[in-house]
Amino acid sequence: MQALNSLQRYSPQMLAVLRIVTALIFIAHGTQKLFGFPIPPGSGLPAMFTLGWTAAILEFVGGLAILAGFMTRPVAFILAGEMAVAYWMAHAPRSFYPIANGGDAAILYCFIFLYLFVAGAGAWSVDNRSKA
Repeated sequence: MQALNSLQRYSPQMLAVLRIVTALIFIAHGTQKLFGFPIPPGSGLPAMFTLGWTAAILEFVGGLAILAGFMTRPVAFILAGEMAVAYWMAHAPRSFYPIANGGDAAILYCFIFLYLFVAGAGAWSVDNRSKA
Protein backbone atom coordinates (compact mmCIF):
# COMPACT_ATOMS: atom_id res chain seq x y z
CA MET A 1 0.00 0.00 0.00
CA GLN A 2 2.86 2.34 0.82
CA ALA A 3 4.32 1.83 -2.68
CA LEU A 4 1.00 2.79 -4.28
CA ASN A 5 0.73 5.89 -2.10
CA SER A 6 4.19 6.97 -3.19
CA LEU A 7 2.94 7.14 -6.79
CA GLN A 8 0.85 10.18 -5.88
CA ARG A 9 3.91 12.40 -6.31
CA TYR A 10 3.65 11.74 -10.07
CA SER A 11 0.06 13.03 -10.30
CA PRO A 12 0.99 16.35 -11.99
CA GLN A 13 3.01 14.53 -14.64
CA MET A 14 0.31 11.92 -15.29
CA LEU A 15 -2.30 14.68 -15.52
CA ALA A 16 -0.08 16.29 -18.16
CA VAL A 17 0.22 12.98 -20.04
CA LEU A 18 -3.59 12.63 -20.03
CA ARG A 19 -3.93 16.24 -21.26
CA ILE A 20 -1.33 15.85 -24.01
CA VAL A 21 -2.55 12.50 -25.36
CA THR A 22 -6.17 13.67 -25.27
CA ALA A 23 -5.23 16.86 -27.11
CA LEU A 24 -3.27 15.05 -29.83
CA ILE A 25 -6.15 12.71 -30.60
CA PHE A 26 -8.68 15.57 -30.37
CA ILE A 27 -6.66 17.76 -32.77
CA ALA A 28 -6.87 14.95 -35.34
CA HIS A 29 -10.68 15.26 -35.28
CA GLY A 30 -10.34 18.95 -36.12
CA THR A 31 -7.76 18.45 -38.88
CA GLN A 32 -9.91 15.74 -40.40
CA LYS A 33 -12.88 18.08 -40.66
CA LEU A 34 -10.90 21.18 -41.68
CA PHE A 35 -8.25 19.75 -44.01
CA GLY A 36 -9.28 16.17 -44.73
CA PHE A 37 -6.17 14.98 -42.87
CA PRO A 38 -5.24 12.28 -42.01
CA ILE A 39 -8.37 11.05 -43.82
CA PRO A 40 -11.37 13.04 -45.02
CA PRO A 41 -14.62 12.60 -43.12
CA GLY A 42 -17.17 10.30 -44.72
CA SER A 43 -19.66 13.15 -45.00
CA GLY A 44 -17.12 15.45 -46.65
CA LEU A 45 -15.58 18.64 -45.33
CA PRO A 46 -18.08 20.93 -43.61
CA ALA A 47 -18.97 24.22 -45.27
CA MET A 48 -17.55 27.33 -43.64
CA PHE A 49 -19.53 28.87 -40.78
CA THR A 50 -21.74 25.79 -40.31
CA LEU A 51 -22.06 23.95 -37.01
CA GLY A 52 -19.67 21.24 -38.25
CA TRP A 53 -17.09 23.83 -39.29
CA THR A 54 -17.38 25.58 -35.92
CA ALA A 55 -16.86 22.23 -34.18
CA ALA A 56 -13.77 21.61 -36.33
CA ILE A 57 -12.32 25.01 -35.38
CA LEU A 58 -12.96 24.31 -31.69
CA GLU A 59 -11.36 20.88 -32.00
CA PHE A 60 -8.28 22.16 -33.82
CA VAL A 61 -7.63 25.44 -31.99
CA GLY A 62 -8.94 24.21 -28.63
CA GLY A 63 -6.92 21.03 -29.00
CA LEU A 64 -3.75 23.04 -29.62
CA ALA A 65 -4.46 25.14 -26.50
CA ILE A 66 -5.03 22.01 -24.41
CA LEU A 67 -1.87 20.45 -25.85
CA ALA A 68 0.19 23.46 -24.74
CA GLY A 69 -1.68 23.73 -21.46
CA PHE A 70 -2.66 27.29 -22.37
CA MET A 71 -5.80 28.64 -20.66
CA THR A 72 -6.58 25.01 -19.89
CA ARG A 73 -9.54 25.52 -17.59
CA PRO A 74 -11.67 27.84 -19.76
CA VAL A 75 -10.77 25.98 -22.97
CA ALA A 76 -11.54 22.60 -21.38
CA PHE A 77 -14.91 23.91 -20.18
CA ILE A 78 -15.82 25.04 -23.71
CA LEU A 79 -14.66 21.75 -25.24
CA ALA A 80 -16.62 19.73 -22.67
CA GLY A 81 -19.70 21.67 -23.72
CA GLU A 82 -18.94 21.07 -27.38
CA MET A 83 -18.69 17.33 -26.75
CA ALA A 84 -21.95 17.30 -24.79
CA VAL A 85 -23.70 19.08 -27.67
CA ALA A 86 -22.08 16.71 -30.18
CA TYR A 87 -23.30 13.71 -28.24
CA TRP A 88 -26.88 14.87 -27.80
CA MET A 89 -27.27 16.29 -31.32
CA ALA A 90 -25.35 13.79 -33.45
CA HIS A 91 -25.13 10.54 -31.50
CA ALA A 92 -27.99 10.13 -29.03
CA PRO A 93 -30.74 10.31 -31.68
CA ARG A 94 -29.26 7.20 -33.37
CA SER A 95 -29.58 4.90 -30.34
CA PHE A 96 -29.85 4.95 -26.58
CA TYR A 97 -26.58 3.01 -26.25
CA PRO A 98 -23.30 4.91 -26.77
CA ILE A 99 -21.57 1.86 -28.25
CA ALA A 100 -24.35 1.62 -30.84
CA ASN A 101 -24.62 5.33 -31.64
CA GLY A 102 -20.87 5.97 -31.95
CA GLY A 103 -20.90 8.50 -29.14
CA ASP A 104 -18.59 6.80 -26.68
CA ALA A 105 -15.62 8.99 -27.69
CA ALA A 106 -17.71 12.16 -27.30
CA ILE A 107 -18.70 11.08 -23.78
CA LEU A 108 -15.10 10.32 -22.83
CA TYR A 109 -13.85 13.63 -24.24
CA CYS A 110 -16.59 15.49 -22.39
CA PHE A 111 -15.63 14.01 -19.04
CA ILE A 112 -11.87 14.28 -19.60
CA PHE A 113 -12.34 17.96 -20.43
CA LEU A 114 -14.52 18.41 -17.34
CA TYR A 115 -11.72 16.84 -15.30
CA LEU A 116 -9.16 19.19 -16.87
CA PHE A 117 -11.48 22.10 -16.10
CA VAL A 118 -11.40 21.15 -12.42
CA ALA A 119 -7.83 19.80 -12.12
CA GLY A 120 -6.01 22.26 -14.38
CA ALA A 121 -3.20 21.54 -16.80
CA GLY A 122 -0.77 19.63 -14.62
CA ALA A 123 2.95 19.68 -15.31
CA TRP A 124 4.63 20.78 -18.53
CA SER A 125 2.13 23.50 -19.40
CA VAL A 126 2.08 27.17 -20.26
CA ASP A 127 -0.40 27.67 -17.42
CA ASN A 128 2.13 26.33 -14.88
CA ARG A 129 5.38 27.60 -16.43
CA SER A 130 6.31 29.68 -13.39
CA LYS A 131 5.73 26.69 -11.07
CA ALA A 132 8.23 24.42 -12.85
